[in-house]
Amino acid sequence: MPESKLPNRIDELVGQRIRWRRKELKWTQEQLSEKLGLTFQQVQKYEKGVNRISAGRLYELSIVLDVEICYFFEGAKEYLSLPEQFQEDSAEAAPLPQFDHEAMDLVSHFQKIRNEELRKTLLATVKAAAVIDEDDS
Repeated sequence: MPESKLPNRIDELVGQRIRWRRKELKWTQEQLSEKLGLTFQQVQKYEKGVNRISAGRLYELSIVLDVEICYFFEGAKEYLSLPEQFQEDSAEAAPLPQFDHEAMDLVSHFQKIRNEELRKTLLATVKAAAVIDEDDS
């Protein structure tokens, strides 16, 4: 049975990672599209995970965005293991959460921390703060 050419959850994740990196660089979709020789609509489709990205284009994106190829797949295992109600059981993909500027800024800076223990401690702190805030609501 041939593999579907429709975008899947990995395509959505890769698109989200493109968007995060573009915003981290403070580029517009138009600026990224110019650097890639594409229309900004094509960049929009990539970022939304609507269009699949070829290996060659992904390599080009890694060069333009100044990241390693593996950057686009960071968090894939966790994303694919989301609870069943969020998993794709038809042609429609589960929507990705939309992140505001502060959340993207937090993620961007968090990824720059190399010390694994410090990352774990910070993550535990953020989780604890979220629980406390949730309890106060």
